[in-house]
Parts: sequence; C-alpha cells; structure tokens
Amino acid sequence: MSRRFAWAKLPDEKLLKLKVKDLKLTLEGTWLEECLDDLHGELEKRGIRVRPHAWLSDEWFSSEASPGIAVPFYLAHPRLTRLERKKIIDVEGGSRAECMAILRHETGHVMQHAYQLQRRRQWQKLFGKSSETYPDYYRPNPGSRSYVQHLRLWYAQSHPDEDFAETFAVWMGPKHKWRKRYAGWPALKKLEYVDELMAEIGDAKPGLTTRAFVDPVSSLKFTLGEYYEQKQARYMTRPPTVHDRDLKRIFSDQPRHRNAKKASTFLRENGPEIRRMVAKWTGQYQLTLDALLDEMIARCRALKLRAPGSQRRMMVDFTVLLTAKTVQSLYSPSRRWFAL
Repeated sequence: MSRRFAWAKLPDEKLLKLKVKDLKLTLEGTWLEECLDDLHGELEKRGIRVRPHAWLSDEWFSSEASPGIAVPFYLAHPRLTRLERKKIIDVEGGSRAECMAILRHETGHVMQHAYQLQRRRQWQKLFGKSSETYPDYYRPNPGSRSYVQHLRLWYAQSHPDEDFAETFAVWMGPKHKWRKRYAGWPALKKLEYVDELMAEIGDAKPGLTTRAFVDPVSSLKFTLGEYYEQKQARYMTRPPTVHDRDLKRIFSDQPRHRNAKKASTFLRENGPEIRRMVAKWTGQYQLTLDALLDEMIARCRALKLRAPGSQRRMMVDFTVLLTAKTVQSLYSPSRRWFAL
C-alpha cells in the first residue's frame, strides 16, 4: 500500500517545482520491499551470506563505500512512476521482473565490493582491470559471445565491473539454464568462475559490512523539474539524419495519392506502438527513439508525403526503417556510442 502524500494530487507543473528531498519518501511499505525480500531469498538458496540493504536515491547504483543498493525514488510511489513514464517514456525497474533483474545486477557489485573480488588474479584475467576508467560512451559488439546478455544495450561490455555484475546476475538464475544458454560461448568460462567463486566465499564474512546510505533521497536538493531536465538531456542523443529517399520508399508524394492519409498523421497514430517494438528488439531507450521518430514525422510533413495502400504493410516497412536507423546510430563507427 502506498502512503498518502498531499503532493500526489498536484498537477505536473506544480509537482515538478518540488525538491526531491521534500517528498519525504521512504522505501518502507512499498512494493520494493517485497522485491528485496525475494532477492534475499534467492541469495539464501544459493548459500550467499551477504544480504544487501537498500535505500532510495536518484538512480540505480551500488557504492564502494557500502554493500547496499540505491533504488530510484520514482519507484516508491505510483504518482512519481507515472511522471517518470510521461517524461522519460521508459521506467527503469518499473515492472517486478525488471526490478529483480536490476537488483541481481547490483548485487553483483555488492559482492565485488564486499569481498574486493577485483583484486583476485583470475577475476582480472577474465573480466579485466576494475581500475580501468569508466567511459562516457561505449560501443558494444552485439554479436560478441564473450559477454553474457542480461540488461539492455549489452551492458556487460561497458566496463570490467559491469561485466562481472552482469555475469553474476545471470549466474543467479537456474544453473541448467545458463549452462545451456551459453554452451560453447567464451562467456561460459566467466559463469563457471562465478559459480566456483560463490561456492568458495558464499558463507564467508565479508570485509565490508557498513550499512550506510549514499546520496539518500533525503539529501537530494534539486527539484523534480531539474531532475528531468538533466535526465532528458542525457537520453536525447542527436538522431542520425533521415534520408528523404528512405521515407519515399514507404510513403508517396505522387499527386494521385493526395487524398490518402498524411504520412505524418499515420506516424503520430502508430508511432508509440512502433517505438515500443523497436525499443524491445534494439534495447534502445524509448525517449531516444522518440526524438528520431519526431524527426521522421517532420520530414514527412515537409515532403508532403501520404500513406496510401495497406496500413499493415506500411507499419512493417516503417518499423524496419526505424530499426535500421536506430542500429545505424548505435553502432556506426562515427561515434554513436551509448552514454553511461
């Protein structure tokens, strides 16, 4: 049951003016507690002694200073979750399944910090140097079999620490599934190492046991409006130029089709569904896709394109086009890399 807050009834324009710390949010009494309990149950079944604590902050993270997990504040109340969806489209961790997936990933970081696993020679051999600087951007290889695939955007490829956390998260699942899923992959060696490592240290007392809260929600002095201004800027990467020729392959500028539905109208009506599908299969954030979709709609309007013929065929063709443009922007050698 969600606590009752007076601000929950405020319209967006007034809610956005409030400072995050003044929302007086707590993790207690929310659905997140149940997810944390489930996580602890999974760890117990796997013979792992550590039980990560959790607190609310501005994003998902695990600190080197405390073996716990920070959870985004917008997950603590339905009103804030709706605002997040309206501003960002995606709600990272908004479903129970996705929340658990991220919690398992962050637990990998907790285990690394609690036992200083990055100091082990075999850990470094398999995952790399933890001291490696985190990049502002990274360009993954979607076809690589040297990394597990857990969170979106092939996140294991961004840094050695993330590689370990993703591998740990996959290891948390049933053993028979990851052995079958990654059979023949170089990534299987990492999973088998984690399996051996957890058998060795699972019940050992960790070196880091503090239960401090790092950047708790009570210390966040920025307003919700400022939070979303910064977050949107991070997700709204510049989309690639849309070539008019590509759009003309799907839609028409022929005079005989002047009475057909406008292509811009067709895209406004069907864009959300197409955007969701492309996001699902490319891993790209919907807000980034929205910027690309807006650019395409603007070009359709400028070219006065129409949408005659089979609506289903055009849905399929445009989905393919948007996917191709998204993949081009993500993996192009001209530095269309993912921001961390």
